[in-house]
Amino acid sequence: MSVRTRTGKAIILALFPLFIASCDGSPLGEGSPFGGGGREVSASALQSAVAEPAARAFYQARQWQAAWDGKNEKQLVEIIGGAMAHGLKPSLFLKEPLPDEPTDREAALTKGALAYASALARGHIDPTKLGVVYTIPRPKADVAAGLAEALEQGNLQDWFESLVPQTDEYRALSEAHLAHVQRTAQARAAPVPEGKALKPGQRDPRLAVIAAALRANGYLPPPAQNAPPPQRYTPEMVAAVRRLQADYGMKPDAVVGPATLGALNSGPAGRARQIAVALERLRWLDRSPPATRIDVNTAATFLEYWRDGRRVDQRRVVVGEPGWETPQLQSPMFQLVANPMWRVPDSILEDELAGASARYLARNGFEWRNGRLVQRSGPKNSLGLVKFDMRNGEHIYLHDTPAKALFAQPDRHKSHGCVRVEGALDFAAVLAGQDGILDDFMEDLRSGDEKYLKLKTEIPVRLLYHTAFWDGARVQFRADPYGWDDNVARALGFERGPDRKPYLHKKGDVAP
Repeated sequence: MSVRTRTGKAIILALFPLFIASCDGSPLGEGSPFGGGGREVSASALQSAVAEPAARAFYQARQWQAAWDGKNEKQLVEIIGGAMAHGLKPSLFLKEPLPDEPTDREAALTKGALAYASALARGHIDPTKLGVVYTIPRPKADVAAGLAEALEQGNLQDWFESLVPQTDEYRALSEAHLAHVQRTAQARAAPVPEGKALKPGQRDPRLAVIAAALRANGYLPPPAQNAPPPQRYTPEMVAAVRRLQADYGMKPDAVVGPATLGALNSGPAGRARQIAVALERLRWLDRSPPATRIDVNTAATFLEYWRDGRRVDQRRVVVGEPGWETPQLQSPMFQLVANPMWRVPDSILEDELAGASARYLARNGFEWRNGRLVQRSGPKNSLGLVKFDMRNGEHIYLHDTPAKALFAQPDRHKSHGCVRVEGALDFAAVLAGQDGILDDFMEDLRSGDEKYLKLKTEIPVRLLYHTAFWDGARVQFRADPYGWDDNVARALGFERGPDRKPYLHKKGDVAP
């Protein structure tokens, strides 16, 4: 199934009229410089005009012969004109009007085609250049060779559509993005002012504005003609707010407080922007990820375990708070540690434990060993009863925790960067059982001492940051706790998002 559905294509054509005529007004392919009988582009002129390595490779493979006749040019302009289905702006790849001079026009078309193909195949942005750690493998694609073959076989449209992730999640996000773009063009809702928390059944002067914002976001149908504004917070509005809250990972209590107001006021434009960022992040990922793996969405704070290509487990996690962000990385889980001791990193020692009394340290199992603060194994240990060791340069791993209550909180960005796993002992038992080492692991646990147990088969772990995602039924949204969406959105040509409130770190949680 193609990402660009018929409905999506209709929306694109309605919202983004395409420039498909030459500068003198004649239709492309009929008297344009690239139509039958038009002016020629010389090989020497083309060699002087083309500088990008991919474009030069493309032309070298075809002995510097021009590629774009009127038919192919028109098709390419239409294809790039549909970039909004992927959360991309056509102007990132083709500037209008195209040059009149034949050689410059030829070069511009090839440059645009290759840039758009690369954006679809592996992302428009290089995530390693955004100022944060990113070590997840990216797709590799020879777009120059692919474009040459597509032109030769006359299947440009199919080739471009084959470059994006062919997954249900990508299709769902693409369709949702187009729907929110359409709502943005139609929306007339004013921002909802701040005020006291609104509860079901109450009166509030903001009710009409709240209802308009719910309609703009697609949670309420249009009002009946001449319908009076709502006087109370009605059951229909309550149900709509609950759906909004569920889509944003909030407690669906229908109370319109600051977080719910923020979601309402982001509007369809904010949602479209957020989905565009999510689509870009999906394009960064390998099209064939390891069939058995663990994926952690650090923005949404949940873990998914995939085995042999099927998702077999999902559970909540606690990840790094702002300032102690969990990085975006991929690394192998290579061993289980039963009854781990915790060697306190200097950064946490200075930030959380510098003023701790000797009594506090003793009561919580801390002691000094060879000049290093260490927490002994046991029920109070900050790593809990099991640690999932990973091999990476950031010293990031998964682990158990004695602070079980954190998993019930809607915002679970509470750690110092490592990932705390809900039901970690059960999860470790599952992994150990599938690896054929369950008896050894249980024996190590019963010993009460720190024991290291190698996995026979290492499991790749990907730490991802996706603030919009598909849960299998609906597109979900989350806040941007680390502020990482902004740099991606800016590089995609979108305006800056709303200002983020400063995060106030509360001392007291000393776990990694």
